[in-house]
Amino acid sequence: MKQLFHHAAITHGVTVRVAVSYLPEQSRVAAGKWFWVYHIRIENGSDQPLQLVTRHWRITDGNGHVSFVDGEGVVGEQPRLAPGQSHDYVSGCPLGTPTGSMEGHYAMRADDGALVDVAIPFFPLAAPATAT
Repeated sequence: MKQLFHHAAITHGVTVRVAVSYLPEQSRVAAGKWFWVYHIRIENGSDQPLQLVTRHWRITDGNGHVSFVDGEGVVGEQPRLAPGQSHDYVSGCPLGTPTGSMEGHYAMRADDGALVDVAIPFFPLAAPATAT
């Protein structure tokens, strides 16, 4: 099945695309737990190889509470992308509210050692109103 990406950001020639889905089977609404899965595609449209070294997420719940997640790579990988290459991965986000949002950036290292911050676009997290 072809994934539809609804959110995108381009920074320094690198495009980050995001598709997000609410997962009712992973959520426990009665216990105040909602869960989303997001699919990210990173496309290196620059003229140099880049390696993703760290990630920084800003996650906001429906009450306006902000949490930050920082770490090395993505889902245990630090992919190196030559010009024209892309990398896809899937991860998830639990929240204690039925709505929220995510955004952030990746730090990517060029072959000369320079670090480039690449934006992850803002995307909303919203459970369907029928998910009760």
